[in-house]
Amino acid sequence: MFSKTIRVGAFVALLASPATVQAASLNVVTVAAPDVNCVFDPSCKLVVTDSVGDILIPNMKGGILQSRTFSGAAGAPGAGLTGYDYRIDLTQATTPDDSACVSDLTVDFGPLVKLQYNKVGPDDDVYVVTKGGLGSIGIFSADMTDSKITFVFDQPVCAGTEGRKGDTTYFFGLAAKGAPASTTASVGVPGFGPVDVKARSPVH
Repeated sequence: MFSKTIRVGAFVALLASPATVQAASLNVVTVAAPDVNCVFDPSCKLVVTDSVGDILIPNMKGGILQSRTFSGAAGAPGAGLTGYDYRIDLTQATTPDDSACVSDLTVDFGPLVKLQYNKVGPDDDVYVVTKGGLGSIGIFSADMTDSKITFVFDQPVCAGTEGRKGDTTYFFGLAAKGAPASTTASVGVPGFGPVDVKARSPVH
């Protein structure tokens, strides 16, 4: 019979201090419309479903988040998947000052599926429609932490003031296996903080 001393302090400390989840940087490419449509339908034409969520920023009215979804058709690279497009639209938004802006969008998206959107190199995570569509503001970065993706815009998207029309992002999108469902996303508002907004994202 014998006795054995086990040093457990370090092990207990390890259990009590789980590792911090690191954000994963996503690959973002620019594309033209209707070229990106061909990824989801051989005819390069899509039947889409749109919904909007009001962006409620103090001293601003008329701003929206547009969520657009469409199904990948047989014979296309995205067959069996669902495409998700988003756009921050403050073109109809008004404010008495210049402080009503959006800097980023965070969506609880879950696993995405990589596809070849720009016909160059390896498959891509996120596309931005910079030609043939609406918008003027693109994506600076996209990062995923757990199931949430944060899209940071390359400049603030601001509401219109006297003599100036408001901004809109380009449509930006990605694909997933999950079907669309209602969710609550959030937008970053400089000087104010995150603001909840209705959106759609995949079931996961």
